[in-house]
Amino acid sequence: MEKILEEIKLLKKEYPNAKYYLNFSTVLELLVAGILSAQVRDEIVNSTTPLLFKKYKKAKDYADSDLKDLTNEIKSITFANNKAKNIKAACSILVKDYNSKVPDTIEDLTKLPGIGRKTANVILQNAFNKVYGVVVDTHVIRLTQRLGWTKNKDPDKIEKDLMDKIPKQYWKEIPHLLKNHGRAVCKAPIPYCSKCFLDKLCPKINVTKRL
Repeated sequence: MEKILEEIKLLKKEYPNAKYYLNFSTVLELLVAGILSAQVRDEIVNSTTPLLFKKYKKAKDYADSDLKDLTNEIKSITFANNKAKNIKAACSILVKDYNSKVPDTIEDLTKLPGIGRKTANVILQNAFNKVYGVVVDTHVIRLTQRLGWTKNKDPDKIEKDLMDKIPKQYWKEIPHLLKNHGRAVCKAPIPYCSKCFLDKLCPKINVTKRL
């Protein structure tokens, strides 16, 4: 654990302003952005949501929306048709079962269409400040394997490894730090090890080519 804590310390020093990456101002907006974000770059989501959030203010607005119109409004997003269906269905459930409010438990959130454990953790941490786990995205998967923090490839198993090895106080910020580092240095498929401040600490597991 000492080595991991040293690496976290260096990451925090390098990326002092690391923060959550999708734009939102309400819990509902975060839920919608979270559904849209699967397999999509953050920049695309953030460029799509302003007009969407301006038109749809409440869960009922999405629930009552015309599916074709909603799909067209998110057409720049990968799998727009399925995501529009999930947003409409999830918001219909919010209206029917939750008094139009986004629930604040992982059990209830993961019952909603389009919401897996990763997105549920995102909502709980960034909207309710409830930290029950670690958000595991593609950057977290790649970097934690290279750093030797986990040997697993399954996101749920990786999350469990990180929760076992990392103090809870870091659970929320670890994904932000790793995402920043993954974009700047520890890229896929070839990392810039020569300019990495973690170079001497990192075992570079599964790294076959580096710059």
